[in-house]
Amino acid sequence: MGYFLRTLQLLSTCVAISLVGSLDSWTVPTSNWSFVILCFCFVVTFIILIIESLALQYCFSFSWGDFLLCHACYLALFCLLVSIIYPATYVQFLFYTPSWDHAIAATAFCFISTVAYATEAIWILGWPQMDDFTGYIGSLPFLLKMLETLVACVILPFISNASLYMDHPLLVSCVAVYSICFILGIVTILLNLADYENRLPISSSTFHLVLSLLSVLLYIGALVLWSLYQFDEKFGGQPERSRDVSCQHRLTNYVCVWDQRLAVAILTAINLLIYVADLVYWARQFSVGTEDQPRDPEHLCSQEVSLPGSDVFLPQLVPGFVISKGDQAPDGRKLAGAQGAGPSALGASQQIVPWKQGSCP
Repeated sequence: MGYFLRTLQLLSTCVAISLVGSLDSWTVPTSNWSFVILCFCFVVTFIILIIESLALQYCFSFSWGDFLLCHACYLALFCLLVSIIYPATYVQFLFYTPSWDHAIAATAFCFISTVAYATEAIWILGWPQMDDFTGYIGSLPFLLKMLETLVACVILPFISNASLYMDHPLLVSCVAVYSICFILGIVTILLNLADYENRLPISSSTFHLVLSLLSVLLYIGALVLWSLYQFDEKFGGQPERSRDVSCQHRLTNYVCVWDQRLAVAILTAINLLIYVADLVYWARQFSVGTEDQPRDPEHLCSQEVSLPGSDVFLPQLVPGFVISKGDQAPDGRKLAGAQGAGPSALGASQQIVPWKQGSCP
C-alpha cells in the first residue's frame, strides 16, 4: 500500500510539474509558488521512497511513523492549496487560450496528489500505535503549529512581489516577522518529532509559552504596520481598490497589487488568531503545571529512624511512597522493608529510636 501511494504521488506531482512548467507564466507569483510547492512535494516523496527501499528509516533516532504522518498531512494541505489557488488566480484568465487545457490538467493532477497524500495520512493513522508514534502528531499543539506554518506558506506568494514593501523599512520588518515565525514553527515541530524538546534547560510548557507570546507580539506589530502603510493615506497607502491602476484591468493573469496587499492583511489576521489560540493553550498548560507542584515539599519528607549500632536505615514512609530492598540511605546504609514497614518488620525485641528528621534526600 505504501509503495503504491508513493508511486501515485510521484507520478501525479511529476505530471503537474511538467504541465505548470510548460506554461509561460514565470512572471506570475502564484504560478511560481505552485511550481515550487509541487517540486518540494516530489523531492520529499522521492527521498522517502529511497529511504524506505533501503530500510534506512531504522537508522534515525526520531519517530519514523510520526514523520510519515506529518509529511502526509503537510503535503496533502500543500497540494490542496495549489489546487485552489492556482486555478483561482491564474487558470481563470486563460479561458479560450491554447494554454487553458494544460492549466486545467495541471490542476487535476494537483488534486490527485492531494487525494494520494490524504489517503496515506488516513492509512498511517490505522497503524498500531506502538513505538513508531509519540502521540504528538494529531494533538492540538501540532494542529495549531501546522495551521500557523500553513498560513505563512500562503502568505509567501503574495509577498514575493517586492514592490509591496521595499519602499518602507517597516514593511520589510513585517516580511521578516512572517519568515521568523515560520522558521520557529518548523523548528518546534522538528524538536518534537526528534524528541529533543525534553532536553531543553526549561520545561516544555515554558518553552512553548515564550515562543507563542513572542509570535503573538510580532504578529500584532506586523498587522498594525501592514494595515497602516498599505491602506492609510497618511502613511502613503491606498484605501480604495479602484485607485489602484493594476486593478483596473479585469482580464489579467495575475492578482492586482491592491488585492495582494489585502490578502496579506487578511492572512496576517488569521494567523494572529491561531497564535492567540496557541498562546491560550500553553498559558493554561503552564498554569496547571504550576498548580500541580506542591507548595511545601517538606511535608512529603519522611522521618528517618535507625537502630543503634546497626547498618539498617528505616524511613517512616509517606503513604504511597515505595521503597524496595537494596536501596541506599543518604549515608550509604541499606534501607529495610517496603511500603508500610514498621516495628514488626524489624522484630519485636528491637526498639526503633529517632535517627534524624530533615529534608528529603
